[in-house]
Amino acid sequence: MEMFKNEYLAIITSSVVIYLFIILAIRIFGKKELSQLSVFDLVFILLISNAVQNAMVGSNTTLWGGLLAAATLFVVNYLLKLLSYKFPKFRHALQGQDIMLVYKGKLLAENMRRASFTEEELMEAIREHGVASLKQVDLAILEVDGNISVLSDEFHHHTVRKRKTHKAITKEV
Repeated sequence: MEMFKNEYLAIITSSVVIYLFIILAIRIFGKKELSQLSVFDLVFILLISNAVQNAMVGSNTTLWGGLLAAATLFVVNYLLKLLSYKFPKFRHALQGQDIMLVYKGKLLAENMRRASFTEEELMEAIREHGVASLKQVDLAILEVDGNISVLSDEFHHHTVRKRKTHKAITKEV
């Protein structure tokens, strides 16, 4: 019975260490990788998960060993989210902060460098938001989840026009 306790404790410990390592590695290698998943990134993630599986469960290939590793990951994930919610400084240390890439049509070169973003990558994200040119962007921010939020003057005007049209139709009815 003692051997099983030590084996299961090893699975729990290994799962926690691997989980924290993966979070740290993602934090170090940059958040832009999260939102722009290429074929290479998908293969990388699949291989990483396969590589760390053995490190978590060792030679224990039983159902209970796998369930214990999965349950441990769920608990650690829940606890980290809870700590992130209750302690903003912890959240910022773990996730980082958003980074402004464009302000009033001007590229913020230092922030682009800090975020490891090329101008081509940024322009692709801006076009995905329906904006044709950098000069039309009021604000572009690399969010902590790796997505890019883009606000443009053109978008705001378009939204306002839709609301006015909607109000005009409502008044006629």
